[in-house]
Amino acid sequence: MATIIDIPESDACYLALKAHDARFDGSFFAAVTSTGIYCRPVCRVKMPRRENLRFYHHAAEAEAAGFRPCLRCRPELAPRAASWSTEDASRILALQAARLMDEPDAWRHIAARESAVEQSGGLMTQIAQRLGVSDRHLRRIFESHFGVSPLQYLQTRRLLAAKQLIADTQLPMAQVALSSGFASVRRFNDAFSRHYGLNPSALRRARSAPDSQGVSVRLGWRPPYDVQAMLGFLRLRALPGVEQVRDREFTRTLRLMQGAQGRTGWLRVRFDEDRAQAVLTASDSLAAALPTLINRVRAALDLDADPIAIHAALHTAFPSSDGVRVPGTLDGFELAVRAVLGQQITVAAARTLGARLVAAFGEPIGTPVAGLDRLFPTPAALAAASGDALGQLGVTRQRQAALHALAHAVLEGRIALHPGVDVATTCADLRALPGIGDWTAQYIALRALRWPDAFPAGDVALQKALGVSNARAAAQAAERWRPWRGYSVLRVWHAMEHSTST
Repeated sequence: MATIIDIPESDACYLALKAHDARFDGSFFAAVTSTGIYCRPVCRVKMPRRENLRFYHHAAEAEAAGFRPCLRCRPELAPRAASWSTEDASRILALQAARLMDEPDAWRHIAARESAVEQSGGLMTQIAQRLGVSDRHLRRIFESHFGVSPLQYLQTRRLLAAKQLIADTQLPMAQVALSSGFASVRRFNDAFSRHYGLNPSALRRARSAPDSQGVSVRLGWRPPYDVQAMLGFLRLRALPGVEQVRDREFTRTLRLMQGAQGRTGWLRVRFDEDRAQAVLTASDSLAAALPTLINRVRAALDLDADPIAIHAALHTAFPSSDGVRVPGTLDGFELAVRAVLGQQITVAAARTLGARLVAAFGEPIGTPVAGLDRLFPTPAALAAASGDALGQLGVTRQRQAALHALAHAVLEGRIALHPGVDVATTCADLRALPGIGDWTAQYIALRALRWPDAFPAGDVALQKALGVSNARAAAQAAERWRPWRGYSVLRVWHAMEHSTST
């Protein structure tokens, strides 16, 4: 059963709603009993009467209680709730499960067996096995944390994803249905009409001619967000042929894997700071995978961070870095390869090695963006790369061994590098590979696994900034910043880069 936020927390939500405070966007939703609609805190509709308001932490809770999403503020655009605690194992488990369920690959699993989701062998059983707990325990923890069943959560995620595609794109309804994890247009129409009281076609807004260079959607974030810091981080590490950062835009090529099927194309992200939104434009070749791409971009740009919680832990130590986020990645394997290449060398030197790797083993791709013409190498390509070929690029034997071991581990499914996996196990598996130590494993956990408390204590620059001389002392000095030590690392690096540039 959905859980309503109780007083006095609901009073705080009411004040945030009155102020249209964007810092709380996605942290709760306000449902109006007189209209049957639920809204984001930033909604600009006339303020409802206090006695008609109900507050919920998650959109799925509001929908489970019978409320429909507002067509004006569009709850699907809100940042997702992300409340972490290293001391609450149950909360971490529920959030890991939600991250795994957020992937549209999971939605396609449901589409294939929609009438049997809750039966043995269903999605939650598979996720429970991946997380090393029982199906029953995971369901109980999930419902306790989110206030709804896993099935209700998934239904809301799929319907809101479909709602965004309908409102923001000209994708055919059949493609919207399939991309959102429905087995057929009939099932999609039935679910949409039943939950929202609308025919999907009636929701589609009148739009100008579609963009001749891709399809665009908007993704919200909670301010403050230091756009310049994010773009600066990406600019320093951009690989020629794969990535570009110009003005306030980030553009790159990409291969998206959906099961065994791969799609290639390009994407561009433009930051609209006035609206606290990132405008994502993707090539038509990636349009069918748009929900997956949206998830990846949200993680890569850290759009779901909770600045209030983070700043409570870090503001005193880093008062000028409140908007600094942790850059993630669009591809966990790519990030891991780049981490290996960057071991014990400068960012510029790692970029040079990465550029050589792309030129030698990356596939060519055509894009409308001058200079974007290569894809990052696949695990198969690097697994097959000879030591001589890698050596000619300047990759040392130790790194060659690490790259080969990493590529084979990913190809064989022994290591998965995406949010939601068990962090401790994955880091241990990474450290077991030749040439990969704790610094690299923690760096991968920070950016690819999206673990907010990851801490590469062996980083020499980090130790220097903390005024210590070894990894153990660095870890001890950072204890007070749990569970946000990963954000402290980025704030240290940002401060150092800023002091160097000035």
